[in-house]
Amino acid sequence: MTVVTQRLPQKFGLDPVNDVQVLAPMNRGGLGARSLNIALQEALSPEAHPKVTRYGWTYAPGDKVIQTVNNYDKEVFNGDIGRVRSVDIEESELIIEFEGREVPYQFNELDEVSLAYAISIHKSQGSEYSCVVIPMAMPLHYMLLERNLLYTGVTRGKNLVILLGQHKAVTMAARTVTSQKRLTNLKARLQQL
Repeated sequence: MTVVTQRLPQKFGLDPVNDVQVLAPMNRGGLGARSLNIALQEALSPEAHPKVTRYGWTYAPGDKVIQTVNNYDKEVFNGDIGRVRSVDIEESELIIEFEGREVPYQFNELDEVSLAYAISIHKSQGSEYSCVVIPMAMPLHYMLLERNLLYTGVTRGKNLVILLGQHKAVTMAARTVTSQKRLTNLKARLQQL
C-alpha cells in the first residue's frame, strides 16, 4: 500500500487517486482487486463521511469508482471511472463526477458501480492511466500468469509502470503463452478482395 499512498506521490508527485491505477490479475484473494480496494480506501480516505454501504461496497466522498454496466440514460458506460462528490443520506442519493460531469445515483442504483482504486487487468482493457501498479505473486496468481495478461497490464501505463511482487511470477508470466493461434483464414479472404 505504501507504494501507492506514499512512495509514488513523494518521488514523482503523483496523486494516488487521480494519477495511479492499481491493476490486479484477478478480483478475489489477498492481492485481488476487491481486497486491494478495501485497503486503499481505508488508507486514502479513512475519515471521509458520510458513508453509505450498498451491494457489498461502502462509498464516501472522494472515493474512486468505476461504472460496471452501460447506462444510456445517465450517459455513463462500462469502464468509466469517476469520483464520488457527495453522499446525501436523507435523499438516498450519491453524486459521482465523470470527467467534469456530475451524475446522480439513487442508493438502489449503486449496483452499477464499484470501488476503482484497484481494478482487474481484464477490466482495464481499452483504457490508459498515467501510472499503473501491478501486484504479482506466485501462490495467488499462478493460474493467471500469462504473457497476454502481463502485456495488457503493462500497456495500460502511459508514463510509469510498477510491477510489484515476485521476480519468479513476472518471469513466468512473460514466458507462458497459452493462447492458441486463431485459424480464421482472414489473410486468404483479404487476398481475394
